[in-house]
Amino acid sequence: MKTEERTEENKICPLEVAVNTISGKWKIPIVWQINEGKKRPSEFLRGIAKVDRRVLNQQLNEMITDGILIKESFNELPPRVEYSLTELGKRLVEILWQLNDWGKLLIQEEEIVPRRSPG
Repeated sequence: MKTEERTEENKICPLEVAVNTISGKWKIPIVWQINEGKKRPSEFLRGIAKVDRRVLNQQLNEMITDGILIKESFNELPPRVEYSLTELGKRLVEILWQLNDWGKLLIQEEEIVPRRSPG
C-alpha cells in the first residue's frame, strides 16, 4: 500500500475526523446508554425514543468499525448479542461529559443574556 505525502492542502484535520466519527443522529445517545454498562439491541430500542432498528444496527456497526464499540455474540438459543465500550469509547464518554458541562454554561449564559432569534 502506497503512503501519500501530506501537504497543507490535503492534511487530515483531527477535529473533522472526530466530528465525522460521532456524527449520526443516534450515536451520542447510544454512547450515553452504553456508558451505564453492556447493552443488548432491544435495550437501545427501549431507551432511545423513535430510533428505527435498521438505523440503530447501521450506527452500531459504524461505531464498531470506528473502534468505539465491541460486539460480543453468544452461542446460545435464542441468540444473544451485547455491545460495550472500547477504551477509545470510554475516552469519548469523558469528552462528552465535558461537552455536557459546556452545554450547562451555555444554558446559564442564555438565562443571563438571551440570544436574539434570527429573523
